[in-house]
Amino acid sequence: MSEHLLLAPLLESYFRRRLTKQRNATPATVSSYRDALRMLILFAADRLRKKPAALALEDLDRDLVLAFLDELEEKRNNCVATRNARLAAIRSFFHHVAAADPASFGVAQRVLSIPIKRAHIEVTHHLTKAEVDTLIAAPDPKTPRGRRDRAFLLFLARTGARDSEATGVNANDLQLERSHPQVLLRGKGRRDRVVPIPKDLARALTTLLGERGITHHEPRPIFVGARNERLTRFGATHIVRRAAAEAVPIRPALADKPISPHIFRHSLAIKLLQSGVDLLTIQA
Repeated sequence: MSEHLLLAPLLESYFRRRLTKQRNATPATVSSYRDALRMLILFAADRLRKKPAALALEDLDRDLVLAFLDELEEKRNNCVATRNARLAAIRSFFHHVAAADPASFGVAQRVLSIPIKRAHIEVTHHLTKAEVDTLIAAPDPKTPRGRRDRAFLLFLARTGARDSEATGVNANDLQLERSHPQVLLRGKGRRDRVVPIPKDLARALTTLLGERGITHHEPRPIFVGARNERLTRFGATHIVRRAAAEAVPIRPALADKPISPHIFRHSLAIKLLQSGVDLLTIQA
């Protein structure tokens, strides 16, 4: 087998040149694609009984990729959306292979012909205003953790931010001194947007920054975990679920809803829609 069919050089050039330099992919995208390809390589190594470093590109043929996608759904219990996200990363890599190594074009084309799997459209859940208010009020305001949790829940509910956007906000992304406070949210695919901050959220953020001794112009994370490091997406989910557990005795209907950070985004969209805001504005 010729050297240009070895997997390692193609992976290196994909991450160093295509994703980082040519596509200017965000760190989140790079991390997601790296995870998908790492999982594929480990699956291939186990299935073919080879060491990962010994794998060749032709080992990652269409049949092996299909077997990997089947395992994601059948053994890992991944949903169709997750399966399709992993396939998108694999297809992106093989687009690079087809362009960078003409000798591998046939292998790449067979993988690229794997279709995206259609998923059933699920009902979009949302919370009522009373349920949102109950969740926000659930954390104990007498403790630092409770005040942090309450500010984070308030941030999700008032800005409609994704969990990754909320955890990624730094103090210098805030403009709390203005007559109309606002925050810069860094969205997926470098789609940044400025979102207004209502008074109750502005007060909560001001208090949180004051407790931590952070000025508005410092590039330091607003929401941190127990070790004073930036809050992770896992941590964000834990905060929301902990609040839900405390709120269920007050609002029993919450027990039947899939509570996650994203439900605040849906709930705000429904609220705006019911208030007469047009759909295009809400989508923007």
